[in-house]
Amino acid sequence: MNEYYQAAGARYAALGVNTEAAMEALARVPVSIHCWQGDDVTGFENSGEALSGGIQATGNYPGKARTFAELTADFDKACSLIPGRKRINLHASYAVFPPGDKADRDALAPRHFAAWVEYAKSRNIGIDFNPTFFSHPMVKNGMTLASPNEAVRAFWIRHGQACRRIAAYFAKELNTYCLCNVWIPDGLKDVPADRLGPRLRLEDSLNQIFAEKLPGVIDSVESKVFGIGVEAYTVGSHEFYLGYAVAHPGIYALLDSGHFHPTEAIADKIPAMLCRFDRLALHLTRPVHWDSDHVLRFDDDLREITCELVRCDALQKALIGLDFFDASINRVAAWVIGTRNLQKALLYALLMPHAQLARMQDEARFTELMTAQEAYKTLPFGTVWDAYCQRQSVPADGEWYPHIEQYEQTVLKARNPA
Repeated sequence: MNEYYQAAGARYAALGVNTEAAMEALARVPVSIHCWQGDDVTGFENSGEALSGGIQATGNYPGKARTFAELTADFDKACSLIPGRKRINLHASYAVFPPGDKADRDALAPRHFAAWVEYAKSRNIGIDFNPTFFSHPMVKNGMTLASPNEAVRAFWIRHGQACRRIAAYFAKELNTYCLCNVWIPDGLKDVPADRLGPRLRLEDSLNQIFAEKLPGVIDSVESKVFGIGVEAYTVGSHEFYLGYAVAHPGIYALLDSGHFHPTEAIADKIPAMLCRFDRLALHLTRPVHWDSDHVLRFDDDLREITCELVRCDALQKALIGLDFFDASINRVAAWVIGTRNLQKALLYALLMPHAQLARMQDEARFTELMTAQEAYKTLPFGTVWDAYCQRQSVPADGEWYPHIEQYEQTVLKARNPA
């Protein structure tokens, strides 16, 4: 490995790229790994409510986590095979209720997440949080915060307020920030008779949710272009949330890479957002024709996103989270594949001589620029990635999958069918 890595380092050094500095920079970037990959977004409420609100997990691979103990064990196994800094991203539906203390979503309190705080402290990781505005009987006619039914809207406002207080509890207990992200499924299946009214109600709901100033909480709102059952009209569009965030300093418009039209590239949106905001909130997933939340691959779209983060010197401004869920493959492996691919893409971006390429663009040396961009694709990136994994004490590519196979045989197959 040392001989191969030294040769790779020399290749990059000839282009002005320091591989050691790139690996050190990558090691400082935390990735917020989503808990819901481990159980198909089921949560711990045991309400019997089927997934709804445009949320759909397909497949029935054996071994799905059913309890807090199983989910955290699976998460630990995945993290043991993933290099770099990590956080965990929770939904409110993953409350761990003490005996006799079950609460509906509008009455959730910090004590219902004490088990998660204990877990995070023991692993030295931070927690990010999401109110759960879907898969609940109080989602009426596809609406929550934009509902014309004031009782429905009040319920979900209370839920949003409760979740922000829980986020503040996470921040205080773990001595780090907590990104609290609001996404709602509200919309209409067919052509609306009123597009403005629901958005005005949503704006009022958000004003009430965000009214309380809470230390340690970073607030964001997440848009979507459309969803199952709301194909014609989405209340929380990108334009709405971007305008809301600009008008309310301290609130950020989160970019989810699956929530835009297939011809839109969120990589292009990143520098535009950085012109206005001091932070950038991201949920990374892989859409296939629509927001299907496939496991991240090391593909062109992901690499372009990470290259923009590095080109814009925004790695320390970016709050990077994952949001995919695939029930057709081993769920622990899905965590590992997706997170490692994100980190690979970040390292790939850190190994690019962006300043040199930018000069070529500014000087209109476009033929040389294209030639250089293509040449860098075949540099010995994989050797540097293997060295990074070795230094992080995790298996290299081609070596970690047997650990998943053993875990499946000894742990996952022993679980009863979900």
